[in-house]
Amino acid sequence: MSKWLLRGLVFAALMVIVRLLQGAMINAWETKAGLISAILVALFALVALAWGYVDGRSDARRNPDPERRDDLAMAWLLAGLFAGVVSGLVAWLIGMFYQNLYVEGLINEVTTFAAFTALLVFLSAIIGVALGHWLVDRKRPDEPRRREGDDDRADTDVFAAVREDQTQPVENR
Repeated sequence: MSKWLLRGLVFAALMVIVRLLQGAMINAWETKAGLISAILVALFALVALAWGYVDGRSDARRNPDPERRDDLAMAWLLAGLFAGVVSGLVAWLIGMFYQNLYVEGLINEVTTFAAFTALLVFLSAIIGVALGHWLVDRKRPDEPRRREGDDDRADTDVFAAVREDQTQPVENR
């Protein structure tokens, strides 16, 4: 199973649980609807942040060179989009039978609500990834050294021309 699909399934299920809890809690304490919603969304975001942090730490430990790390941004973006659309669709289906769940129409659920969920998952996870990378990288003594003859990226190295000039002797005028 790919990274983004696993994450997307987990966060889709988690968002459906959050919405079910939200509906039940708001029906029990109607005057606290805003506070309940804010706390549940914050908890959801904290889970994404924590998972992103774990991803960032493990990626930074596995690949000391930042240029060779996995593209976690794309994995988390796809996970967020998948979670948003799937959780919106599932919430809409549950809302057809369970009237205490606050859902809109199908189009709103798979577009507007899905975009909110995708953005929440993506931003929280990427902040966690960046934090994980940073905490691992700051403990390293210095930058990883390039090996001699490591020219696999010579065509994209903008400083390659400068380095070659520095190794040649300077001519007398």
